[in-house]
Amino acid sequence: MDPRYAILADNLTGYSISLKRGEKVLIDAFDVPDDIVVALIRSVRKRKGIPFVKLNHSRIGRELLMGANEHQYATLAKHELSQMKDMDAYIALRGSLNIFETSDVPTKKMQVAMSQMRPVQNWRVGKTKWVVLRWPTPSMAQQSLSSTEKFEDFFFDVCCMDYARMLPGQRALKRLMDRTDKVELKGPGTDLRFSIKGIESVMCAGTYNIPDGEVFTAPVRKSVEGVVTYNAPTVYQGVSFDNVRFEFSEGRIVKASCTGDQRKLKQILDSDEGARYIGEFAIGFNPHIKEPMRDILFDEKIAGSFHFTPGQAYEGLADNGNRSQIHWDIVNIQRPEYGGGEIWFDGKLIRKDGLFVPKSLHKLNPEYLLG
Repeated sequence: MDPRYAILADNLTGYSISLKRGEKVLIDAFDVPDDIVVALIRSVRKRKGIPFVKLNHSRIGRELLMGANEHQYATLAKHELSQMKDMDAYIALRGSLNIFETSDVPTKKMQVAMSQMRPVQNWRVGKTKWVVLRWPTPSMAQQSLSSTEKFEDFFFDVCCMDYARMLPGQRALKRLMDRTDKVELKGPGTDLRFSIKGIESVMCAGTYNIPDGEVFTAPVRKSVEGVVTYNAPTVYQGVSFDNVRFEFSEGRIVKASCTGDQRKLKQILDSDEGARYIGEFAIGFNPHIKEPMRDILFDEKIAGSFHFTPGQAYEGLADNGNRSQIHWDIVNIQRPEYGGGEIWFDGKLIRKDGLFVPKSLHKLNPEYLLG
């Protein structure tokens, strides 16, 4: 077994979910090697926890989705929700042999499955200790334009980094965001204004996602005005989109365009009423992650980025009340090589061209995090 598997497993059980004696943890594995599942089981037992395992495969999942109906997924959700309610913690390992595996699943079938399964995700997010990570595969190496070996080295560097080093800077950013009212985002194709007043921000330093490195909140639901253009490519529901652009009025997306499947973009935004409102605003700063690779667990943490997410807010965390079957994290990178950009809080410049300006936030810049 690759010795890095045991290191990663111990980080997940010890740091990310802080597993305690007697706690039950569900290991939810999607197209990953058996060895990492074995390493996690051993790590859980070492901490006197109780491991449970669910194995998933993307091609089988696609086949089920192709014929999805409400009764089928309501029954599945009933059983999965019952299982989730019996867990104290949740670890998801998500490999992807083909990121476009569900690209030909009819939109209505996808909507049926997502709407029925939403209560399971809501319980997991709000009621358990959880962490989710991708698993390196040759397809991910291709997405990052890298060799398989080089990508695996990158993966373990970023996933096994010292996430506790992010905590001082994140605490400072959280304090600032918690007392902020007006936010402005500026850059090429982006001129956006909204309020985050009264909505708590949440620090992410390896305790929800691996890789990690963001602080998120949500805009006041109807406060968003202006336009945002996302310069990172994105894949959602198995379909690729580039140069996504949204215009907002009273919080609602009133115009949307992209390079790619315009019809699919409209279908996603018309999934339900909440799909055209924003459920999350987050600032990313992982110093190891520089370039987009069409994998949101990596891309949303890109150094010098933000994401602005149509759909469901995080119930019980940073909750603006928006409810939807979708949650689509889309990324804008503000470093100079991507055109630059600025983040302003209550008229004060907070970040310029991807680097934090106030001295209290310098510990979130790469120079410190890589120190």
